[in-house]
Amino acid sequence: EYIDPVTLPPNTRCIGEDITEILEYIPASFYVRQIIRRKYVQNDSFGSVFMGPLPPLPIEKGRPGVGLIAYIIISKYCDHLPLYRQEQIFKRYGLSIARSTLCDWVGAGSELLVPIVQEMKRQILTSAKIHTDDTYIPVQDKTKTQVRKGYLWPYIDMANNVYFDYTRARNREGPEGILSGYTGHIQADAFNGYDNLYGDDKAIESGCWAHARRKFDESLETDPIRANQMLALIAELYVIERKARDDGLDADQIKILRQQYSQPILHKKIKPLLDAWQVAVLPKSPMGKAVTYAQNQWNALLNYLEDGILSIDNN
Repeated sequence: EYIDPVTLPPNTRCIGEDITEILEYIPASFYVRQIIRRKYVQNDSFGSVFMGPLPPLPIEKGRPGVGLIAYIIISKYCDHLPLYRQEQIFKRYGLSIARSTLCDWVGAGSELLVPIVQEMKRQILTSAKIHTDDTYIPVQDKTKTQVRKGYLWPYIDMANNVYFDYTRARNREGPEGILSGYTGHIQADAFNGYDNLYGDDKAIESGCWAHARRKFDESLETDPIRANQMLALIAELYVIERKARDDGLDADQIKILRQQYSQPILHKKIKPLLDAWQVAVLPKSPMGKAVTYAQNQWNALLNYLEDGILSIDNN
């Protein structure tokens, strides 16, 4: 966009230009892609008609293109735009697509992605460690009178690839259906649904200090002195982890650092307090539950000392 002076005196010449850059936005747009297939017959013949086949379409005989389906899926699952909002957005562009139709397109797109998802799952199961946890989501079910709970289980490998599994209930069938036969490290909380996965010739249990810490944080109101004392010691463990990250240490160097600094904190400071508090506090109190959790998970919580590829927690 060139802007010249309104008037110029005679005998002037351009000696350069000044450029001002303005960031602008071109709204997204829809267009109709036409696939034109010419029909042929032999000269002087009214027999067979020859025509090239349609290229593969995401939905056979369907109207949406690959780009549109990808946009709808990304908007829903990455940008958290539910389909009813996308329906409203499309209307602003003069395009009326029913929400039920968008839902069908998302379903068709998910079927096309199954081979990629299965390959992601295969690769994740070859990782030396896998992080996993579960989170509940509200699910609308026409067979129920109210919204019920469903569960999403992410499985994350060392390269931060994520495979999501959905289950209707929170039980061992979820993780066992994915991790059965896996022999690497599983970093998870103390949910007993993982227990059958651990043992000889099975996976190695690696605990999560974020879960252990949370129990003490929840004890602050009822037992502030003990809770603050333990939280301060756990904070020391995290200072060491931060140093490892800031210094860009490799796995072997991280192990050495932890053995030198984290191990004494765990064995000489944290464990003696847990042993003393276990007989001093009420088992069903928030502090009692925090101590019991840490004691029951102790060996798993120590595992990160032995291998620099492991994380201190599941965060």
